[in-house]
Amino acid sequence: MGQNNSQPKLFPGDIVEYPRNKYFSQFGVYFGERDGVPYVAHLTCRDSDTKIPLFGRALRSEVRLDPLELLGTKYKVNNMLDETHAPRDFHTVVKPAIEDMMGREVTFDILFHNSEHQATLFRYGVKKSEQIEKVYQHIMPAWKKLFKHKLL
Repeated sequence: MGQNNSQPKLFPGDIVEYPRNKYFSQFGVYFGERDGVPYVAHLTCRDSDTKIPLFGRALRSEVRLDPLELLGTKYKVNNMLDETHAPRDFHTVVKPAIEDMMGREVTFDILFHNSEHQATLFRYGVKKSEQIEKVYQHIMPAWKKLFKHKLL
C-alpha cells in the first residue's frame, strides 16, 4: 500500500484515498491512463460551487472521471476491504459499472452514500464507509445516553 505524500504504484480498480482534513477523506477508484494521463473515478457534486452539501446531502451529484492529480497530489492506495471481500474484476465488472454510472445524477449523502461508499461499491460490490463507522462509534454512546433519559 502507498503512503501519504508518495506516488504509489496504482493498478486499475485500486481505491485511491485523498485525505481532506483530520476526519474525512475523498475516495475514488483508479481507472487507468488515457493518453498517458492517469484517471480516477469518483463521486462528486455537479455544482462546482458546492463546498459542503446542505445537511450532508447533495441531490446533484455524479460519478466523474478526472485526472488523478486534479483531486490532489497527496493520496494513497487504500484497498481497505481486501482482507474480507474479494475485489471484483476491473475489466469485466468495475470498468463497465463506472462507465454506466458516469453522467447519471445521484444523491450524495454523507452517512449513506459518500465517495467511500461509492468506491467500495465499485471495487467490492459492497457499500461501506469506515470513516462514517468511526463517527458512529463516537455518536452512538452519546445518543444511547440521551435515549435512556428520554432526551432524544
